[in-house]
Amino acid sequence: MCSLTVRKLDVDLSRGFSRRWLAGDAYRTQFFNALSMTFPIGEQMFIDSLRAVPPARLSDPALAAEVRDFVGQEASHRFAHIQYNAQLAQQGFGFTLEKAIARRVRRIAKLDVKSRVAITCALEHYTAVLADGVLRHPEWLEGADPALHLLWTWHAVEETEHKAVAFDVYRAAGGGYVRRVLWFVHASLVFWFDVFLQTAFNLKHDGALWQPRTWASAARMWFGWRGVAWHLFLPCLHYLRPSFHPWQHDNRALAAMWLASNISAYRAIGRAAPAPGAGGA
Repeated sequence: MCSLTVRKLDVDLSRGFSRRWLAGDAYRTQFFNALSMTFPIGEQMFIDSLRAVPPARLSDPALAAEVRDFVGQEASHRFAHIQYNAQLAQQGFGFTLEKAIARRVRRIAKLDVKSRVAITCALEHYTAVLADGVLRHPEWLEGADPALHLLWTWHAVEETEHKAVAFDVYRAAGGGYVRRVLWFVHASLVFWFDVFLQTAFNLKHDGALWQPRTWASAARMWFGWRGVAWHLFLPCLHYLRPSFHPWQHDNRALAAMWLASNISAYRAIGRAAPAPGAGGA
């Protein structure tokens, strides 16, 4: 059993960071930058989708408390990535897909509540799996600027902690298997296409799009030892199971180790009731 805690991270991005802050590697840097660019609008969408669930569906006090602190954690992430993205803008990296994604989010807001939460479940699954990779495979961020290394690992810890909240809300709202899986397939295609395009736009601005070493780095990151593709493969298949629940993969120990090792880097500002047990029973 674990509790959700809203934390303030002790990191100041206003001093800026280098153009290729991840060990001088253009591809890895611009991939993570592309993710960061999408986070503020995505995290607000997650918050809004859970807030749209009728209170009667959240009659369990523990789940209602988790939703409140889920909102708190996501709002903290959103604020940190707005600061991060402001520094990228100063370096000349624009969020090219911003208007298109904003239009899509407005369309999503018009869907029924179950579909909105199903989309949030799908995207939260990806953030949770990527978070697991960041914590499990330190080489993903090896050589990163210390402030950004701290930001990404803190974000990964809190994504791990709240990875089942949207899923539990979806079930409490009466969401079923078919809707969940269909929206997962759709969200997967859209999310990774967006990330690929924004990464390419970033690389073009960086002058690295057509350099062979850029795509050699991409191949290593995705398909090398402990690559992102291999890390994503089984969790994506598991999501398609009717019996799936996020805590069937219990990786809370990774989050606990980071919190214990970085206790001076953050300050707790809120705490909710215990999370549901593994398996969501």
